[in-house]
Amino acid sequence: MEDTIAAISTPFGQGAIALVRLSGTGAIAVASRLFFGKTSIDQLPNKKQSLGKIVDPTSNATVDQVVICLHRAPHSYTGEDLVEINCHGGVLVSRKILELCMQNGARLAEAGEFSKRAFTNGKLDLTQAEAVMDIISAKTPLALQAAAEQLEGRLGKKILEIRQHLIELLAHIEAYIDFPEEGIEPDIGQTLQLNMKTISAELDYLLSTAEQGKILREGVRTVICGEPNVGKSSLLNFLLGFGRAIVSPTPGTTRDSIEEAINLRGIPLCLIDTAGLRHSTDPIEQEGIARTQKLIGQADLVLLVVDASQGQSSYFEKIFHSHPANTLPVLNKADLGIHGDWAEHQGIPISCTKQEGMDNFLKAVYVRIASGLANWGEAQVAINTRHQQCLGNAQSALNRAIEAFQQQLSPELIATDLRAALNFTSEVVGKTDAEEILGTIFSRFCIGK
Repeated sequence: MEDTIAAISTPFGQGAIALVRLSGTGAIAVASRLFFGKTSIDQLPNKKQSLGKIVDPTSNATVDQVVICLHRAPHSYTGEDLVEINCHGGVLVSRKILELCMQNGARLAEAGEFSKRAFTNGKLDLTQAEAVMDIISAKTPLALQAAAEQLEGRLGKKILEIRQHLIELLAHIEAYIDFPEEGIEPDIGQTLQLNMKTISAELDYLLSTAEQGKILREGVRTVICGEPNVGKSSLLNFLLGFGRAIVSPTPGTTRDSIEEAINLRGIPLCLIDTAGLRHSTDPIEQEGIARTQKLIGQADLVLLVVDASQGQSSYFEKIFHSHPANTLPVLNKADLGIHGDWAEHQGIPISCTKQEGMDNFLKAVYVRIASGLANWGEAQVAINTRHQQCLGNAQSALNRAIEAFQQQLSPELIATDLRAALNFTSEVVGKTDAEEILGTIFSRFCIGK
């Protein structure tokens, strides 16, 4: 935390502008050794840009013309002195400026270190810091909106409210521990139990958003499967809007899985086209079929494509009855007629060749995914896997405290469980000394963020 750090905060490659950042107590001093303009850096007004040039101090050679901006502590993203050098967007020039920064007193920032310093200096809570990465990796407008709301502190505020209620409950219980002769009066006991149950309900609500959060961040893992030549690759190409997979009447054309992502009304779908399911003696095709079966077991949604003009096969029965909750039968080639076997199934008739029934198919996929999600389409608090684990542990501890209270166990036991619930809740926003938790979270960030 005492080092001055530097990193390139824009993607490597050709572009109009690249951004090199410096943060720390020595940021201004490091930049002053390199930057020459009408006004020296230490004299620049806060958050005002200045045109100048970066000069190599050892050779006095000009490296690039740049625009520099100074954000003085504590009014910066990291809460420290922060210097932003906007140079021309080439790999060579941005790396040269970064090297000069490191030669003159800075070190290369670790992954996520700028955001970690923002958290450490109280500029962000841990949920807001995680939202920064969610914004960068958002695949749909809904995912971006949810991440933006989290960055504004909506989730963090809710967690802090729950945390404060737990602190107040714990203070009440510990008061009775300190003064056991007082005892807990019946009406006060009922109020404390009601407050615990209210907090438990709030935790229930947050935990119910975990599935929505998973979908927004990771997408719906959607496997397209079926026997050879039923139109799996044609369906993938339709959904993508271009010819990603080879379409051929020859069975076994697709031997390995093909993955692509699409946006369906704000829901990200990770589409996986798979090898056709059939008996084969070809070892390569056998491996592809084995991978298909494994992917089906891992899928959030299975689009089971069949030839609607033909009867049901053993492969259809095996897959549909093994995964009925997340399998949607897709009756392709419906333009050739629909066999009577499909009357009992709620399949979606389509024709990839004639592009018929596609609107109804997309609507059915959307309804299948969105039906279990609360208030889909509105910005929601949507917790991630780490939040889910912390809040699940907090709720378990709180429920133990409620049960202990109802059984009139000693206040010490109740306090122990309440303290555990408080600690688990505090982990969500980072109000904990668990350095290894923080290290794990920020290690997912890219360098320069």
